[in-house]
Amino acid sequence: MNRQEIFEYVKKQYGTVPEYLWETSPESAVLRHRNGKWYAVLMKIKKEKLGLKEAGEVDAINVKCEPDMVGLLTQTYGFLPGYHMNKKYWITMLLDGSVSEAKILDFLDLSYDLIDGKG
Repeated sequence: MNRQEIFEYVKKQYGTVPEYLWETSPESAVLRHRNGKWYAVLMKIKKEKLGLKEAGEVDAINVKCEPDMVGLLTQTYGFLPGYHMNKKYWITMLLDGSVSEAKILDFLDLSYDLIDGKG
């Protein structure tokens, strides 16, 4: 799943449009809940900053997660502790095909609900 497919999904599902907040990282986009809080951040990150052995960059998405799920998830390839976020509550998922579309959408929905207070 790529960033454009994610943007189309959240537009249809939640009426969310990406916000580009940083001049120094123009490809990074924030997705906000209707209450104003972030529920996802899409970024292009150097693999070495994520502790990956390969060179280059990868698209990734940060989503909020249940704290008791974070430790288990981050033992699975494609899931990492939240990049530049509170690692107790946020995970980073690689958008390189290693995480299925279904899981990406499930965690996006979970994040949205957690930000809403329904989680």
